[in-house]
Amino acid sequence: MKTAVALIAAAAVSSVSAHGIWRQVIGQADSYAIRMPTSDSPVQDVTSSTLTCNDRPGAVSGKVTVAAGGNISVKFHHGDPNGGDVIDPSHKGPIMFYLAKVADSASSAAPTSGWFKIYEAGYSGGKWAVENLISAGGVQSVQIPSCIAPGDYLLRGELIALHAAGSYPGAQLYMECVQLTVTGGGSTSPATVSLP
Repeated sequence: MKTAVALIAAAAVSSVSAHGIWRQVIGQADSYAIRMPTSDSPVQDVTSSTLTCNDRPGAVSGKVTVAAGGNISVKFHHGDPNGGDVIDPSHKGPIMFYLAKVADSASSAAPTSGWFKIYEAGYSGGKWAVENLISAGGVQSVQIPSCIAPGDYLLRGELIALHAAGSYPGAQLYMECVQLTVTGGGSTSPATVSLP
């Protein structure tokens, strides 16, 4: 009986540590300018409005300023961002980042249209992007395109865990939005998609 209880407890800890969130912009306080969700659980319904910025579509107070053409680094983690628990290694899959232009990133609701992808890493060199993220301690750097117009944007980070994706709704999507102000830049209007 003790063995069964220990196995159940271990499984519960493993499933909890598998979850995580984009929780910190490097160089900023934990959660500053990130629309933090109420839970670190994944979104699995790809038709849900929570697919845009998780279940926190409303704004928070902070904004991160970044120059067009510059980099921003965001940390994905479960629990304490200073700990070693990025995400369970079984949760392999791709990582993507999108931008959407908004009037004011600290007050605008998350749009469902106008998103354009600026970064994608999948399976390369025998490793999934999530494996590389774990090796990097949860830190992912993304370059802001130099050609986009200056102004406010939401940066949407998305990690997709494929370990249970054999049937719908099996894939686990983890996403949050960072409130940005982009300086400099150009006037390109990229092709956009809707989320969901």
